[in-house]
Amino acid sequence: MPVEYLCRMLRHTTLSPTSSIVSRHVLSHPPPRIRHFSSSRPSNATLMQVLRGCRKPQPARKKVSPSLAYRPEMKGVCLKVGTTRPKKPNSGERKIARVRLSSGKIVTAYIPGEGHNVQQHSVVLVRGGRAQDCPGVKYHLVRGAMDLGAVANRRTSRSKYGTKKPKTS
Repeated sequence: MPVEYLCRMLRHTTLSPTSSIVSRHVLSHPPPRIRHFSSSRPSNATLMQVLRGCRKPQPARKKVSPSLAYRPEMKGVCLKVGTTRPKKPNSGERKIARVRLSSGKIVTAYIPGEGHNVQQHSVVLVRGGRAQDCPGVKYHLVRGAMDLGAVANRRTSRSKYGTKKPKTS
């Protein structure tokens, strides 16, 4: 109970503060309500509004990588390797691969890093994560796993590209 409220209650009483009547009186009255910032209370839904269907749960969010089926990675076989043009305002050639996953679904995956050794029938590891400037590409290939080699001569961010720590002598 707030101290200011107790002091105010004791000031308005003629009895001593140690009296049990005062403590019972102070404890029986709840503290004043805290006002909220809204000027009006939100009204409850009427019966007709509920019957019409006002209380609907929020729709589920769309999965970013639907073909992985709640797995972090999935094995797949490359069907075709090629390039695609990125969306405006970017330009260049993005390396992509069509991959048949072990679940049987066929997806388009981005090949990160400079250079790659992927060809048809290569076994690769596919993870989620879209290529932001390539439409329809919702997956990445994992570098340094299975048949896809690591990026050569990589010094920074090596863990993303499967490169081992260089030997220092």
